[in-house]
Amino acid sequence: MNNRLKVLRAERNWSQAELALRLDVSRQAVNAIETGKHDPSLPLAFRIARLFEMPVEEIFHD
Repeated sequence: MNNRLKVLRAERNWSQAELALRLDVSRQAVNAIETGKHDPSLPLAFRIARLFEMPVEEIFHD
């Protein structure tokens, strides 16, 4: 699954560690999602969408 997480994070000048703290996950989890190695769980995808105030579909896509 492709995503815009890295771009959205960079627009806010957040490090992976800062984003991880805001989402209550590890920095490694953020890295794995950004690079497409792992897809987020549904609850995590919704937390990400709420944090960026965007619909899930605008962040994650096939």
